[in-house]
Amino acid sequence: MSLIPKKGTVYVVDDDEAVRDSLQWLLEGKDYRVKCFDSSESFLSRFDPREVACLIADIRMDGMSGLELQDRLMERRSPLPIVFITGHGDVPMAVTTMKKGALDFIEKPFKEEELLALVESMLEQARSAFSQHQEAASRDALLSRLTTRESQVLERIVAGRLNKQIADDLGISIKTVEAHRANIMEKLNANTVADLLKIALGAQAQAKA
Repeated sequence: MSLIPKKGTVYVVDDDEAVRDSLQWLLEGKDYRVKCFDSSESFLSRFDPREVACLIADIRMDGMSGLELQDRLMERRSPLPIVFITGHGDVPMAVTTMKKGALDFIEKPFKEEELLALVESMLEQARSAFSQHQEAASRDALLSRLTTRESQVLERIVAGRLNKQIADDLGISIKTVEAHRANIMEKLNANTVADLLKIALGAQAQAKA
């Protein structure tokens, strides 16, 4: 058993056993963790959305096609990077998948170097998306500690309102605003107003995405 950490997980979805075996042999030889599925349906029932991973899927399969699989993942708002394996006649379909967000497609028979480069590119994208998700979860956890009034004060701090203006807006004293402001800084682990803005504006940007 290798003591070297695995580089990441690669899901392979293809109804051709020979293709699955070939990809598994190639990718495990490069120290990727590989999980193979013979249908889109079995993959959807078992894949872990919390895992840093990427997906290699055939476009044409019995049952749910690769295109339909991509649509299902989009419905789930999954950030899983995808590359499709295509036959020569499937290129127009593959272009459609890329317009929907697939990273790329490769034609059969594919070159090993090309596939490996795509896998590493997808996993880099997956790591970035996972990191952003973790940061968003951390921000949400911090912001959830605020009371309703503290959230109202924070919203106005972000809008650039001065303490006196915030007091007038909310019908409270300036001293109360200052007390709320101190509580907000403590609860959000913010040492400066710049730290405060990064947390609040980061959460707003995530909500708009």
